[in-house]
Amino acid sequence: MNERILRVQGLWKSFGGLRALESLDFTVSEQQIKSFIGPNGAGKTTLFNVLTGIFPPTEGTFDFAGRSLNGLKPHAIARLGISRTFQNLALFGNMSVLENVMLGRHIRTRTGLFSAGLRLPGMRREESAIQEKAMEELRFMGLENRATAEATSLPMGEQRLLEIARALATQPRLLLLDEPAAGLNMRETAKLSETIRMIRDRGITVMLVEHDMSLVMEISDEVLVLNHGKKIAEGSPKDIQRNPEVIAAYLGEEAGDA
Repeated sequence: MNERILRVQGLWKSFGGLRALESLDFTVSEQQIKSFIGPNGAGKTTLFNVLTGIFPPTEGTFDFAGRSLNGLKPHAIARLGISRTFQNLALFGNMSVLENVMLGRHIRTRTGLFSAGLRLPGMRREESAIQEKAMEELRFMGLENRATAEATSLPMGEQRLLEIARALATQPRLLLLDEPAAGLNMRETAKLSETIRMIRDRGITVMLVEHDMSLVMEISDEVLVLNHGKKIAEGSPKDIQRNPEVIAAYLGEEAGDA
């Protein structure tokens, strides 16, 4: 069995009187695809925001590869090897496809601001390496022919893939995908499913928040179900599909639009 890469213990998150996460415990193993499902407002995106340093936890601890993430800023967490995409696309529309991916890679730069300002040889070499790595990720996602296009000119399916390419450019060990199938048609969702498997095959662990139950059940190694911020079930896709509490709280009620 693969080693644990993420451990969450007793995680709570409250916004004033609103409790978004309550006493949450789980682990994620290396090279696992672990999905998080639940009704709207269940706390899924809040969980991702806490894990990536956007929101501080109210209580609880979480560590990545044996190192505590509590109190770390988003850029520090990204440098440790956690990257993410967002439920609402966060592309830079005034930049090209290639430039968007290069932005993701800049977190791994070593050249200082002084060198960058003077365009010293070290900085030029590094920029060339960043561009090369960005093109590698575009090829991986099948977007190399779109490199010079304006990012927001791409159809929705390709914009989703572009955002994943930018996240991969940060060189993550753990990738958090927040509703990557939102707005995609069946063909695009099938491409996304293949892509997520390919990412896992690169040795990258994937945490997935998704409402498309067919996608979740097809590619997940484990599924965790949230309802009102609480974990109500965790297990294999087959176990989750048979769980009466899950059926009552989520699948049975929202199967039509899940």
